[in-house]
Amino acid sequence: MELQGICHKMHVGLKDLSVTDQQIQRANVEYKLILDRAEIDLPFNLGQEIEIEWTGNIYCVSCGNKTSKSFSQGHCFKCFKTNASCDMCIMKPETCHYHLGTCREDEFAQNVCFQPHIVYLANSSALKVGITRTSQMPTRWLDQGASQALPIMKVGSRRLSGKLEVMFGTQVADKTDWRKLLKGEAEPLNLIEVREQLLEEFAPKIQSIREEFNQNLEFNENIEVLEDEFAREFIYPVEQYPEKIKSHNLDKTPVIRGKLQGIKGQYLILDTGVINMRKYTGYQLIIRA
Repeated sequence: MELQGICHKMHVGLKDLSVTDQQIQRANVEYKLILDRAEIDLPFNLGQEIEIEWTGNIYCVSCGNKTSKSFSQGHCFKCFKTNASCDMCIMKPETCHYHLGTCREDEFAQNVCFQPHIVYLANSSALKVGITRTSQMPTRWLDQGASQALPIMKVGSRRLSGKLEVMFGTQVADKTDWRKLLKGEAEPLNLIEVREQLLEEFAPKIQSIREEFNQNLEFNENIEVLEDEFAREFIYPVEQYPEKIKSHNLDKTPVIRGKLQGIKGQYLILDTGVINMRKYTGYQLIIRA
């Protein structure tokens, strides 16, 4: 089978949901390709030889124009410099500057930055803290390859969630070690216990942030502690993890081949190396199986 189209990050979802005796929600992760913005069932199975070829073309995911280089996961340089979705505050939400009147796109702010957000704990390569819109659960965790996740707070804006993430980040990592992620499953953690410890330790700082943001009546910035949330566990379709990590780079080697050993996060794990499909958003690919 041969498929061709402009690549976007893979669609992730859950199936076979169950609840353990410990009230942990457990589910298997399933994937679909997205080519030309259409979801496509994977044309290959674990253990099958596949080939991915980059045609040499890149198309901006925002304006659709052809570009010689991808910026910020699939944008041309013009859109990278002008779109709110490419602003620095996307990577560092605590630096959101909407309240200063300097946001690039008001509509984007209303649709993204001023939607309910959660602060969560996850276990990917190890314990980490992160943020996401409530509408992006569980997608965000699955994109990161987390084996466990637990929402701990709900707030009204991206900026406030970013402030809390930075606060917790003084004790908990906010990044995933992608190499460690792809070498195997992280050691299981009791995220409920970690949540209780962090909420107790940071109670004074949480109150200080709450008071700071409650002064801004315009945006109704409340902090809700999610005491009744249950932990989630995710099982990825992986037959074998690599002992050593080699990363495929289509910019240097436009055709790669290998036997599919697993999928985790946005990575295809081949016996010849791993490839981050999200990295090639906007690239025109041919996939053969």
